[in-house]
This record gives sequence, C-alpha cells and structure tokens, in this order.
Amino acid sequence: QVRMEESGGGSVQAGGSLRLSCVASGRTLGSTSVGWFRQTPGKERDFVAATSWVAGNTVYADSVKGRFTISRDNAMNTVYLQMDSLKPEDTAVYSCAATPRFYRLNVTEIYDSWGQGLQVTVSS
Repeated sequence: QVRMEESGGGSVQAGGSLRLSCVASGRTLGSTSVGWFRQTPGKERDFVAATSWVAGNTVYADSVKGRFTISRDNAMNTVYLQMDSLKPEDTAVYSCAATPRFYRLNVTEIYDSWGQGLQVTVSS
C-alpha cells in the first residue's frame, strides 16, 4: 500500500484560493492514479478530482470544473489540488487517495490507500 499525506488546508473567504498537496510514499507516482475526495458531517464522501498515471489524464466533478485544477509532480511524488473561486459549499474534509487503476477514478471503492484528511473551511 501507499502512504498518503495531505497538507495545505485551512480557512479562506469565499472567492479565495487554497492549494492542497498530497505526498505519496511506498509506490512510485508514475504508476499510481490519485484522487481527491471530500466529506461533510453526516454525508457520504464525494469525488472531487483525479489524475491518472496514464497520460496524466484528469477528471473532475461537475461542481468543481473550471475552479479546481489537479496536477502531479512525479519526481516529487506529489499531487496538487489548486482550488480557486472557493465557495462556502466547498467546506469539507478533503482526502487524497491512491490506486493502481486508471479508469473509473471517480469511484471511491477502487482506491486502496487513503490519507488522514484535512479541513478546508470557506466563509461567506
């Protein structure tokens, strides 16, 4: 399994930006797809964005398209989630996860390694 560690969370006002980082250890990022998910109390974990190890393909949830950008630095074994034009409804605990698969990246069950998660709070 891969160890995933997130950083970069915090509080921001609506319209602001944050960049989350996810460092993977234990498996080369070059053969690992990474997804970001978020969860609010009492709700299921929702898919946010993912980057595939095949051709660096990316996929986004409709709710974040045009505002969030996922990218990877394989040399640093790090995946980033740049979040712009943040809205109060983006408030959640964000987690990154890893999978050796490169399809159906919006499906929670395909991921086998998860980070602890970090809080992102957007105030109006």
